[in-house]
Amino acid sequence: MTAGLMSAHAPASDDQPRRIVVRRSAGDRVFRGVMRAAGIAVLTVTAMILTFLLARGVSAFRRAGFSFFTTQSFSVGAPKFGIASLLTNGVIIAAIALVIAIPVAVATALYISEYAPRALRRPLIAMIDLMAAIPSIVYAMWGLYFVMGRWVGVDTWLSRHLSFIPIFRVTGSQTLQSTFVDAPFIVGLVVACLVIPIITSLCREIFSQAPVAEREAAYALGATRWGMVRTVVLPFGRAGIIGSSMLGMGRALGDAIVISFLITPVYYINTHVLQSGGQSIPYAILLFKDSGPQWVAALMAAGVVLFAMTLAINVLGAVVTGRSRSGLVTV
Repeated sequence: MTAGLMSAHAPASDDQPRRIVVRRSAGDRVFRGVMRAAGIAVLTVTAMILTFLLARGVSAFRRAGFSFFTTQSFSVGAPKFGIASLLTNGVIIAAIALVIAIPVAVATALYISEYAPRALRRPLIAMIDLMAAIPSIVYAMWGLYFVMGRWVGVDTWLSRHLSFIPIFRVTGSQTLQSTFVDAPFIVGLVVACLVIPIITSLCREIFSQAPVAEREAAYALGATRWGMVRTVVLPFGRAGIIGSSMLGMGRALGDAIVISFLITPVYYINTHVLQSGGQSIPYAILLFKDSGPQWVAALMAAGVVLFAMTLAINVLGAVVTGRSRSGLVTV
């Protein structure tokens, strides 16, 4: 009786779970140290790149001021210069690439993970990985010598039948050759071929992790395979699709080789995607890399903007993916 009363009036601090301490092995400590060093190295290199770009481009920011973001002309010798046309035209090309790439990539990933026969699945995965490893210059040459001449007819048809949509309208009295050949739409099509393998590979991996129990429950309730995909796989991988698409957008925004091969540089905002002319920040950096100190400062400042944009896109994609079921890490 006394023992029971003593235990009933014992201080709350004595009623705590026992803390279990596990001694890490030497291999564990080495692995953690290597991983920690790798993470710190990545952050350090990223910070060094940003610091270098800011240090070299701060004079351009001071010279142009806020007009650096609103001026379309990129002539450093002029009183005002900016990246409005470079940034906008680059975003337009990336948006065209994503509009083409996302449906194709998601459909391909669904076919590989859900519909493809087992004997065909591994070759398709290897083919997608091979496409991701092809250098950009190969896609650029393929677009220049194969796609460009054959896609003019499609651009002509779009301009004739969909000209009531502003982006498909062609202005001016240009000839057929000079109007459609190096249009942003063709460039976006080739850039989409760069983006498709990245989005496909990530989406396929995410779709394959959809819970088996939920798949079987959908089948048990009478769902077809498409019904199971629509109610289980796609909701599970929704945020993964968004995250992989943002990663693909970062890849599209940073491409310079394809754009330099396929488009004529102009320094005004071209919102007519079937009409010749365009530009992007990576292409401008590639084009004027051997110019004088003022040009270099302007290019570094443009690089800061592109760096910040792609970093923000990738971080946002990681946050969206991490907050979904498809972003959870299981142990």
